[in-house]
Amino acid sequence: MDHDHATARSVTKTVSIDRPVAEVFDFLRDPANWPAWAVVNIKAIEPTDDPDWWLMATPHGPARLRIRANAESGLLDHDYVEEQASWQVPARVVANGTGTEFMMTFFQPPAFTDDYFDEQTALVDTELTALKGILESKD
Repeated sequence: MDHDHATARSVTKTVSIDRPVAEVFDFLRDPANWPAWAVVNIKAIEPTDDPDWWLMATPHGPARLRIRANAESGLLDHDYVEEQASWQVPARVVANGTGTEFMMTFFQPPAFTDDYFDEQTALVDTELTALKGILESKD
């Protein structure tokens, strides 16, 4: 018997960054900065005619990215659209003392097997480590 799941499997990834929250937010709100840290998924990125959407080159082909940023609440939710799938990724920065916590939640798309989803979300750790390294090495 087939059941539609009311809830998808999800994974939330978090990284602590020893930089002020405003600085982390400003870096992440600009899609032009994403290839520097999202090293697994984004090979290149460029603006499009629509100021909200950016065109990315990914290992799986072209995709589009839109970041819905809100400085007041630290929201950095983003929409990711490619041929096979599209998904929304809730993301947020919050202050932790003089540093920042950055978190993203990934929901498993119906087309992804559990193993593939686990593999893909594990790769995010590499990206978050890169993000931390870039921001903490800034003067």
